[in-house]
Amino acid sequence: MIGDFKAIVNGWVENFGLLSESWRVGIVVFALVFGTAAVAYAASHIVGALERKFSKTSNLWDDALLHAARKPVVAFVWVQGVYWAAEVAHRYSQAEIFKANDSMLQLGFVFVLVWAVLRLIKEGEGILASPVKMKQPMDYTTVNAVSKLSRAVVIITAVLIAMQSLGYSISGVLAFGGVGGIAVGFAAKDLLANFFGGFIIHLDRPFKVGDWVRSPDRNIEGTVEHIGWRLTTIRTFDKRPLYVPNATFTTIAVENPSRMTNRRISETIGIRYADVSLMPTIVADIRAMLEQHDDIDSKQTLIVNFLAFNASSLDIMVYTFTKTTQWVRFQEVKQDVLLKISDIIEGHGAEVAFPTRTLHLPDGVRLTGSQTDESRDQGSRSSSVKSAEKSQQRQAAGDAGDSGDSE
Repeated sequence: MIGDFKAIVNGWVENFGLLSESWRVGIVVFALVFGTAAVAYAASHIVGALERKFSKTSNLWDDALLHAARKPVVAFVWVQGVYWAAEVAHRYSQAEIFKANDSMLQLGFVFVLVWAVLRLIKEGEGILASPVKMKQPMDYTTVNAVSKLSRAVVIITAVLIAMQSLGYSISGVLAFGGVGGIAVGFAAKDLLANFFGGFIIHLDRPFKVGDWVRSPDRNIEGTVEHIGWRLTTIRTFDKRPLYVPNATFTTIAVENPSRMTNRRISETIGIRYADVSLMPTIVADIRAMLEQHDDIDSKQTLIVNFLAFNASSLDIMVYTFTKTTQWVRFQEVKQDVLLKISDIIEGHGAEVAFPTRTLHLPDGVRLTGSQTDESRDQGSRSSSVKSAEKSQQRQAAGDAGDSGDSE
């Protein structure tokens, strides 16, 4: 069919005698380009209509396929139409640029196909990781890693096919890559270490995007924002971005508090030595309060015991776990627990202890610098007399000054 079309076009150009050959070639090229634009416009609207129609069905993959193919279909029409126009121009022109028509057509097809596959991979990534579109969405970090790997494979394969289309030997390129890869490996060992570190993160999944992570070995703590092939971006709690090379995570311990099941309340509360007789009752009431608390997980370890004789207090250990893992909610629950413990202690007439010191003196011993009531009174009277004398002296001096001014 394509051969017949070319024959018709060439016959019209050669046999139509009203215009010169250059004009006839120009008209045919313009007609082909205009027809290509019209077909591309129609193809875009047809695919768009199909996409709107299939969007009403429950199948998500036909929507993804049509959405991924819409722009590549238009690009395919343009590649084919421009190729035909270039072939017509090449037949009646000696320009060197038209000799690359076949190679450009092959490269155009490879580009369109790769573009469509990459768009399809992106659409599939959005479907698999979306909680709205999937009842049981896959982990975003895993889906993102598989998507990146798939795109890398598609691009590398496309580059090799393009090189083969341009006349380069793939076997020679692969052999060169095998020899040069050793040198590149030694020169870029840190880059490769980060790449494989990222691969291990995607494989083992010690954390994912959105997790709160910290390391006891390094000053690393924050929320994971992005896991790349070379760097992992962590947003610290003071809102600064922290870029950590992936190779770091292969040599350090990493905690993932986001995966904790409960948060712990561990407090030591002291009461006075004078309240030692109330200790069993206070301990029992605190334990009962925690067991009945709606936000305390009674299935986890719960300890309330008299712990030790401290220097200024009798210590009670309170050890329990909350149901929530959210930081703000945990602080609210902890505050409520501590206030209720305080109420229990006060309800029994006891008090929370604080560091105190009592000094006992033998009879008849007085502190140095102490004064009796009589001496304090005498001191007060003498100071009053002295103040009155000074006031009289200042008044006399003032009167003398006034008399001098009047003179």
